[in-house]
Amino acid sequence: MKILIITNHSYMFWQFRRELTAALLKDHQVVLSTPFVGHQEDLEAMGCRCIETAVDRRGINPATDLKLFSAYRRLIRQERPDLVITYSIKPNIYGGLASRLAGVPYCANVQGLGTAFQKKGLAALVTAMYRAALGKARRVFFENEGNAALFREKKIVPAQRQTVLPGAGVDLACYTPEPRPEDGQVRFLFVGRIMREKGVDELFWAARRLKEEYGEGVAFDVVGFFEDAYRQTVEELAAEHILTFHGFQQDVRPFYAAADCVVLPSYHEGMSNVLLEGAASGRALVTSDIPGCREAVEDGVTGFLCPAGDREALLDRLRRFASCPPEKRAAMGRAGRALMERRFRKEDVVARTLAALLEDDPC
Repeated sequence: MKILIITNHSYMFWQFRRELTAALLKDHQVVLSTPFVGHQEDLEAMGCRCIETAVDRRGINPATDLKLFSAYRRLIRQERPDLVITYSIKPNIYGGLASRLAGVPYCANVQGLGTAFQKKGLAALVTAMYRAALGKARRVFFENEGNAALFREKKIVPAQRQTVLPGAGVDLACYTPEPRPEDGQVRFLFVGRIMREKGVDELFWAARRLKEEYGEGVAFDVVGFFEDAYRQTVEELAAEHILTFHGFQQDVRPFYAAADCVVLPSYHEGMSNVLLEGAASGRALVTSDIPGCREAVEDGVTGFLCPAGDREALLDRLRRFASCPPEKRAAMGRAGRALMERRFRKEDVVARTLAALLEDDPC
């Protein structure tokens, strides 16, 4: 078959979907349509044919989105694929609509709901667009049951065309437990975009309070890039030695190795790859009790869950972890690794995805 994959970010696709792509390439042609922000040569070396397609990931300009929809229609007419696979909201909606109109079989991947479903007016619009786009999808993949249930409730996708996977899985050979030398300090690590939806307001507040209590007994490392609104805040917290900001890192593994606990107080996730990587690295987790985060944690065993947006609860969980003896912290990390081995192996997720992608139309 000729398979056209449509996504909105080549770096993220390479990071989390290259194993699936390699599996598809064994028996099929793969064409990848995306804005390229890295790894084009790597993907081409695997055997993909790459087509540059501009996508405004966050904007909601109707003219820009209409242009994207038209680009996807042209792309499908020109490539005449046997199957289209889409990732993320705009490729899902506009790529899905283009595939439906062209009569081409297609599958979509819902990698989280984002803020769209939390804003009443926008949620109604996005729901209607998803209904139209996914109405004839052969299969729709979800990264957690909560998101799948919402799509059933809103009558977007029926159960028989849904497949819930544990995210993209995690490469257990790449992320391995490293011993954390006991130095009398408990190190917390945040990895991700520094933005409100990741819970950084609560995290920064809790970090300041915990530093007041523990002083040099705790440390906070932040890896990622910030939205402009947080530049001054991050610089001030770094100047006050509340946290150490490391910026964006190509390889996060040394930071997992240096940490005792990975913290992600996010408001919404599909399935957090950061949590999977942290747990696979043998580190405890503190995160929000929401779909896409709670699945990665056995509360009280591999880490702690807390309500999203509750800074006092977050501080409590960080304090509870900091007060654990070193052997307890290490045991939580080992239990987290075991959980990843049981439920989140990359190879298992790829195999399940392939089986669902290539099955006959369930309808």
